[in-house]
Amino acid sequence: MAKLYSVGKSAPRMGAMLLLFGLLMASLELTGAQIGVCYGRNGDNLPAPGEVVALYNQYNIRRMRLYDTRQDALQALAGSNIDLILGLPNDNLQSISSSQANADSWVQDNIKNHPNVKFRYIAVGNEVNPTGGQAGFVLPAMQNINNAISSAGLSNQIKVSTAIDTGVLEVSYPPSNGTFKNEALSFLNPIISFLVNNNSPLLVNLYAFLSDLSNMNYALFTAPGVVVQDGQLGYKNLFDAILDAVYSALERAGGSSLKIVVSESGWPSAGGTQTTVDNARTYNNNLIQHVKGGTPKRPTGPIETYVFAMFDENNKSPEQEKHWGLFLPNKQTKYQINFN
Repeated sequence: MAKLYSVGKSAPRMGAMLLLFGLLMASLELTGAQIGVCYGRNGDNLPAPGEVVALYNQYNIRRMRLYDTRQDALQALAGSNIDLILGLPNDNLQSISSSQANADSWVQDNIKNHPNVKFRYIAVGNEVNPTGGQAGFVLPAMQNINNAISSAGLSNQIKVSTAIDTGVLEVSYPPSNGTFKNEALSFLNPIISFLVNNNSPLLVNLYAFLSDLSNMNYALFTAPGVVVQDGQLGYKNLFDAILDAVYSALERAGGSSLKIVVSESGWPSAGGTQTTVDNARTYNNNLIQHVKGGTPKRPTGPIETYVFAMFDENNKSPEQEKHWGLFLPNKQTKYQINFN
């Protein structure tokens, strides 16, 4: 090697090649890191958290969404370098919204006590009904958690948000006409203002599977060409159409600057209509490749996306809810999946 570096212009050339290789690897790592997987634990036959973290590392899954704060999972994540969305469960919302001290304690117990965990977002509530009894707790809980994060000096590292579903849309077709339901606006508008003011993303659980399945190629990312023409924008898949409908609705609600993180998306392999292993494999593999780019409305990608879910969860109901896993409880893949 010493002779190689001593001959003419070989050293500069080699240095340039190494620099280019380093930049390429950094680019690939960044692109790959946009994909996470949701780690639900509603099953009685799932592997221990330490084994789950090892499985994430084995398959180079660099991001995780957790729905609760069970300490065994947080301890297993220490030093793993896996970016984490940590959920504040809906049944904690009232307590956290009512007291800054309660929020401070929650952040101490679940964030500050785990300095070697890479927290990325805190999801304060998941799919809270905008007109339900818990709706009024979400924004105050977000504010209190954000205050606690700021007091801990972590506001540049950890962003506070909440996860909504696309059922809050009144209009989704065509995507440029996307609008939120009137009854959801009193819930969403102050949350959107909070997110804008704190430079936080909106978390959206987005399921093509729960939409119109009359054109399966459109739903599974396999359409050969444009299916929906919306002005100058052409849509080849349902995922982009739904996501851009949410972006359009945000623009109408004063949230044009917001970034959306797709906090759940996936396809079940059994238990209902079009719930086959083949459809699940097709959707999830195509999703992982597709989100490396953007949408017609927001073409600058990638789209940070979390696939639902890591495992089948046998304690869920109805039957369809049991079969969303990429992996079986024995840690074997249900079908071939490529995270790269």
